[in-house]
Amino acid sequence: MKFPQIFRTAQPMRFDIKPRYYDPVKEEIEQRTARIKKELQADGKLPVEDGDEEGLSYYSSSIRGSFTGGSPIKGRTSSALHSAGMIRLVIFVLLIVSLFGYIYYGPEAIYILLYIVAGISLLFVFFRLKRKQRK
Repeated sequence: MKFPQIFRTAQPMRFDIKPRYYDPVKEEIEQRTARIKKELQADGKLPVEDGDEEGLSYYSSSIRGSFTGGSPIKGRTSSALHSAGMIRLVIFVLLIVSLFGYIYYGPEAIYILLYIVAGISLLFVFFRLKRKQRK
């Protein structure tokens, strides 16, 4: 037997999902019939109904191909120096060269390598700024 209470206790939430049915064949048939109907109305073989507007173009479902449409892999236009893998490879090679240089020649090898990297990076920045000034 339950005693009367002043406060209500919380009940667990019910999970209620309403499934939707998607039939691609039926949707394609509806799209094709609508397109054919608009073409026949444009040719004058069917009368234009009051609900139809001629100024609106036909809209199709944008679900198909939407994930691959904006993929950066598909239209890769960036140079090799901008990719993360190439930058990682350059850093790895510099570390390996500096390690072997330090083992064989001592700390002077690291200083020489740092000067070479600094010179190359300054040349890179210089040519990049020069290219931007031309545009």
